[in-house]
Amino acid sequence: MKKVKVRLRPIVSKINLPTVLKTATLPGDSIERLFIATQVGEIFYIGNGAVRTFLDIRQQIIKLGDPGGGYDERGLMGLAFHPEFYYNGLFYIHYSVSGTQGPGALPEPFNPNPCVPNTLNLKWVNRETQYDHVDTVEEWIVQSNGQPQKRRTLLNLRRPFFNHNGVNSLNFSPETGKLVITTGDGGSGYDPFNLSQDDMEIAGKIIEMDIAKNTFINNPPVVSRFNELPLPIQETLTVIAKGVRNIPGISYQRIYNQYMKYVGQVGQDLVESIFSFIHFKAIPVTQLVQASLNNIELDQEGFINFGWRGWEGAFPTSIIRGCSSNPTLDEKTIAYYNEAVNTSTRRIHPLTSYFHKDERPDKFGGTALTGVQAYMGNGISELSGSVVFTDIARKGESQTAVRGVLAYSRIRTDGKLNDFGVIETDYNFGSQSAYYVNLGTNLDQTKLYLGVYNSMKVTDFNQGTIYEIVP
Repeated sequence: MKKVKVRLRPIVSKINLPTVLKTATLPGDSIERLFIATQVGEIFYIGNGAVRTFLDIRQQIIKLGDPGGGYDERGLMGLAFHPEFYYNGLFYIHYSVSGTQGPGALPEPFNPNPCVPNTLNLKWVNRETQYDHVDTVEEWIVQSNGQPQKRRTLLNLRRPFFNHNGVNSLNFSPETGKLVITTGDGGSGYDPFNLSQDDMEIAGKIIEMDIAKNTFINNPPVVSRFNELPLPIQETLTVIAKGVRNIPGISYQRIYNQYMKYVGQVGQDLVESIFSFIHFKAIPVTQLVQASLNNIELDQEGFINFGWRGWEGAFPTSIIRGCSSNPTLDEKTIAYYNEAVNTSTRRIHPLTSYFHKDERPDKFGGTALTGVQAYMGNGISELSGSVVFTDIARKGESQTAVRGVLAYSRIRTDGKLNDFGVIETDYNFGSQSAYYVNLGTNLDQTKLYLGVYNSMKVTDFNQGTIYEIVP
């Protein structure tokens, strides 16, 4: 696919690390405004050329960047506005809760070893004490005086590790009107407990919640499995996908009277992937729980499975080791052969993938997928109808001036795997690094917004800039 050239127009700078970029029209307002959520717990919006604070929950966010030298994947990770936000003032947030820090589910870093079966069959035990933190999903409302107030807590999720909590993790489905929650596999690497394929685990799934059902629920218990939830909460939930490693949100693109769904899967060591699907089978959580109680395997024909942890995109998940005979090469060993076989016919294939190593002159080596958005505007005509994505940092460049990458792909009419094209910008970031940390759009998907940070550390403050991507 051909290269596309765009410009970056700065909108706001010197903000903390942005995690969500979305637009909404405030109750009583007449303008669709850009909202920016930051990892440390702030939500701003752009109003009359100024940056205004919409919500500040920094005191409710877990202490970030310790341990880990400042890098963290917790914090304020999700923000979604109700489809009727202008009329009812309802919005939803997902964040890691202050004071919930635990020791983690494993005492040391995890690496699977196909020669040591114990490493392939680990279980998450002693969950009430061996966990990293608790994530919460809350419903808030903008009051008549314009001030947001919390209404209720929808979910409290115990997480085994600090990473893979999802980012841009809350969205509303224009198809069903339900709140979509993307959870990530719980973290570490290689999904040590295979949570993503276990139907009872909340981790590693895409979940829809009917927030109009059983609205009296508040302060739910802290859980990690669906069968630990009270029945009234189970009744609000359906699962639409599993086999999730980590997802930077879900994007919907209307095509005639159907919606294409785009989901980005952050890779392990080899490849980053974007999946697309129109049709899916949603399974009510109550059915999953009953099937588990009765030891019955549900018919999952049509249920979306991204294949993780057996598959990393279109490849069997591999362990990478250096080749002793040739240090410039890598040896790749299938990590979970049996799981790759078991899920080989159940998984869907990616729309497109890009690699951590790619020597082709018109491509790039990526690091981690950070945003996926459908673009339906005409302003950048070459991108109209495509799906645009971002990678945090191009591999192989000088570490003193890292640059992120923009790229795009589109659906093929024959449904086969497609290539991708690079989107070039001529913006001069100077001597500072520019990590592309997220991607956003407006309500009708005619604009694209890019979040850039000068550091990988959440503890390095005020180094973020938001740009609009323009022709």
